[in-house]
Amino acid sequence: MNQDLIAKAKDNTIRTSPLKLANIARSIVNKKANNAVNQLKFSNKRISNNVLKVLNAAIANAENNKQLDIDNLYIKEAFVGKSLTMKRFRPRAKGRASSIIKPFSKLTIIVEERSKIEKGKDK
Repeated sequence: MNQDLIAKAKDNTIRTSPLKLANIARSIVNKKANNAVNQLKFSNKRISNNVLKVLNAAIANAENNKQLDIDNLYIKEAFVGKSLTMKRFRPRAKGRASSIIKPFSKLTIIVEERSKIEKGKDK
């Protein structure tokens, strides 16, 4: 793929588990950018606000750095990875303690500009 037609943005510290984040990221792949923005704005999931910020950053990178037309932007890829984990402890009965794992995730969104000819090929 031509590198001039893609732009990306990422966030390395999103405070949620990778599984919950991947569920939202999977729902916006291969959609038009403005449709994905609307879907994330009206989502009931708490983490959709963070995904929306990363998507808006990717759209801004495409517009300002690569001079791409934002009306023809599609989400090419959105992938999630593990980041750091905070480890906390909770007191339990009889002097014991149990651990609490608070995971963080990484999110990368890649957008690309598709022309009308390429849209016809995908179908």
